[in-house]
Amino acid sequence: MSLIEPKIDVLLDQVDNDRFLLCALASSRAHDIKEMLRAQRARAIQSQMAIDVARAASKKPLSIAFDEIASEDISFDPATINAKAH
Repeated sequence: MSLIEPKIDVLLDQVDNDRFLLCALASSRAHDIKEMLRAQRARAIQSQMAIDVARAASKKPLSIAFDEIASEDISFDPATINAKAH
């Protein structure tokens, strides 16, 4: 049983089996997601839409980042090792 979904093997396939690159890529993307969620949460609070606030907090940014990496929505440029969102 895998503790994370998607499975680590799927994630490593997306980053040429480099665990450190996976960590850096997921961390960078999770940071971006966290900032987007923070902005979304602030807008929802300003408009007093509690449902939007709850929806924004339903999944952790790192889980979202792993899902994006596994589905190839996020990739990296081997020449520069920079994350790029598609």
